[in-house]
Amino acid sequence: MEHSSPLLKNEKSPRKFITIGEIMLRLTPPDYAKIRMATSFEASYGGSEANIALALANLGVDSTFFSVVPNNSLGKSAIRMLRSNDVHCAPVILATPEETPSHRLGTYYLETGYGIRASKVTYDRKHSAITEYDLTQVDLEALLTGYDWLHLSGITPALSPSCAWFILEALKTAKRLGLTVSFDGNFRSSLWSWEEARDYCTQCLPYVDVLLGIEPYHLWKDEKDPSKGDWKDGVPMQPSYEQQNEIFQRFLVRYPNLKCIARHVRYAHSGSENSLKAFMWYEGHTFESKLFTFNILDRVGGGDAFASGLIYAMLHGYKPMDMVNFAVASSAIKHTIHGDANITDDVQTIRDLMNMHYDIKR
Repeated sequence: MEHSSPLLKNEKSPRKFITIGEIMLRLTPPDYAKIRMATSFEASYGGSEANIALALANLGVDSTFFSVVPNNSLGKSAIRMLRSNDVHCAPVILATPEETPSHRLGTYYLETGYGIRASKVTYDRKHSAITEYDLTQVDLEALLTGYDWLHLSGITPALSPSCAWFILEALKTAKRLGLTVSFDGNFRSSLWSWEEARDYCTQCLPYVDVLLGIEPYHLWKDEKDPSKGDWKDGVPMQPSYEQQNEIFQRFLVRYPNLKCIARHVRYAHSGSENSLKAFMWYEGHTFESKLFTFNILDRVGGGDAFASGLIYAMLHGYKPMDMVNFAVASSAIKHTIHGDANITDDVQTIRDLMNMHYDIKR
């Protein structure tokens, strides 16, 4: 059943956002414990696309999520959590055991890092409902009609051949309908190989308006002779402004459809302290954000928070430097929140951090 968000009452004509992906049950040992030591787990729900829908809905964006979940208590609980955060879930399919024989919600286990020990994720998501459902039954044109913005990632197509087909068809349909499309490659080595990810995600680029991250994509120096290498080969994980600008320009020559390219850069001082900044190409210029340094409560979802921050800023017409700083500030704040998503319902909190204002608000 559809519902209205009280956060939208002051929005006269809000732009409508939709995303497609898998939502999973997340199980985390409390108090930074390792799984082998755990006697209990904290349960929550997450997934890249769902995280972005949650973050945007909490900031007042009319936000919709599409997925397939089993019609059981786990699937219903995941959807209930999304709805409690003002995410519209009317399109979500509650699948029967006949439609999805394994009838399961994907699960992942998170060992939260501390100090010099990094966080670790263990997936248990094979044969989840979205991978077993016959996605050819979904009318993509009907699903996407009436929306202004579609966000997709490289995680969902890695789940199964049917998901890969569905995401590419969604991109083509969105382009035909005139939606703004954002895409985050979001490589997951436990789901597919680097070359598989590059081969697939490169196919997506002609349909993308806002590109988040510069991998995994082929950007051959010579399309006819890949042996000459990729323009990104040798570029460090923490590039200089000049190095990043050159890569942006190479993307734009090959894919002039891109309206914006943004990527965040992480400096991991330890498992508990990181710094973030970002680069963004927009309207003919490359911008570099401020550097934010912070202690980490929960790192998972930091990239999704960056993406949601950028999308929010673009939807609300921020100036370019404010766009990229707001995106990084959104990610930084997420690192201080338990769970997958940046559940921050006060835009001013993010803007204060963006402007390096840390004082208590009374």
